[in-house]
Amino acid sequence: MDPNEKQKILAELHTGRSTLIAVLAGMTEDQATRIPSPGSWSVLQCVEHLAVAENNLLSRITAAQQSSSSTLNPRREALLVTRGLDRTRKLQAPEAAVPTGRFPTLSAALQQFLHGRARTILFVEQCTDDLRCRQTSHPLIGDINCHELLLLIAVHPLRHIQQIEEIKAATN
Repeated sequence: MDPNEKQKILAELHTGRSTLIAVLAGMTEDQATRIPSPGSWSVLQCVEHLAVAENNLLSRITAAQQSSSSTLNPRREALLVTRGLDRTRKLQAPEAAVPTGRFPTLSAALQQFLHGRARTILFVEQCTDDLRCRQTSHPLIGDINCHELLLLIAVHPLRHIQQIEEIKAATN
């Protein structure tokens, strides 16, 4: 990985982690399980989704095979990040990442997310490969290189932090 890109991704990974911790600070378990409207998620479900998605997507990156050619596309990378943050465009979570009550408490879900995020950060810190030379797939996007997928992992919590703020406003 290019050192400047690595530092930018690491900064985004740390920001997502710290912002999620901050938005959840002081939230009770009762507040975390409130669902603002039928078909919506609770805060606990959002954090469960983040934890499951983080682990699933990182495993796709670590299992991806190296290819001989890089697929650098700065426009696509920027678009993926922009769309990844855009809550005006609702997306259906892939079946594997739909909340199912895997964690009994917000604290347990957050700890699982933090564990996965620590693994992602360690992977990036130790990565020396050009991740644009590794191809994998995303359940909603399809074929994607691992650098692009890492960009999505980095901003994913920020998307759901917006959702958590919406839930908090609707249930208070």
